[in-house]
Amino acid sequence: MFIKIFTTCYFNAKQLVALTFFGVLSSLAAQAQNGSNQVPKSSFSAKLMNIEAAANETFRYSTTLKNGSNRTNIYELKAELPLGWSITYRVDGNQLTSLSMEAGKSQDIAVEINATATADPKKYKIPIRGITQNDTLLLNLEAVVKGSYGMTLSTPTGKLSEELTSGSQKQLQLIVKNTGTLPLNDINLSSQLPTNWETTFEPSQIKELAPGKDQNVTATIKVPDKTIAGDYAATYTANNSNSNAQSAFRFIVTTSLLSGWIGILVIIAAISVVYYLIRKYGRR
Repeated sequence: MFIKIFTTCYFNAKQLVALTFFGVLSSLAAQAQNGSNQVPKSSFSAKLMNIEAAANETFRYSTTLKNGSNRTNIYELKAELPLGWSITYRVDGNQLTSLSMEAGKSQDIAVEINATATADPKKYKIPIRGITQNDTLLLNLEAVVKGSYGMTLSTPTGKLSEELTSGSQKQLQLIVKNTGTLPLNDINLSSQLPTNWETTFEPSQIKELAPGKDQNVTATIKVPDKTIAGDYAATYTANNSNSNAQSAFRFIVTTSLLSGWIGILVIIAAISVVYYLIRKYGRR
């Protein structure tokens, strides 16, 4: 009796293992067959769908367009943008609006979007489509405008010209103003001057400037000695990592009164010497 039960259990277990083994093989065969019959799908995707930037900065997306069909397609790129916005598509640095792709190929496309300077701070949805004769691929991007950066550099009166004397120094009052909606940090002051001229700023750096606020800056200009009288151009710049502003100044350099008198005396002395020599040697 014991031998009969053992034999029955052995054969049942053997049949169960065989059935399980054939079941696994059948499942794998079905999956392989389905995989071989499955056609790769076309797609339009992006590494980052949502990007945040200031209104006067460029929103840059890295996208990939895949032609999963069995034929070459020409994809026309179109986008729905807010009024006044612009978009640029680039492949290997070249700007385009459509591209031809062979069957099964993929192409990386750099997408650059520029908002208007007055765009309200909020999230904007931007649908982009790759359109062919038989298919349309949709990519939904998001641009989050966090505000805008803006800055001006001028003088209290708006006057951008000064009269200077050769060999002297003069203080020039400047105003740096934040015209954007975001704070400006670490603003540096610099200048482009004629050769051997010097300028120092007080303060030389503005740590933070809130939206709508301004900061007075004193620029001390030093004109070298013996500078020839005439008109000279100089440029003053305020900038940080987000914005910059420039002002072009015209400086009129004159000679000092003392230098003028010295020149007159030299001329009189020269005339006197010539007159003396004529009187002395003219009689011979």
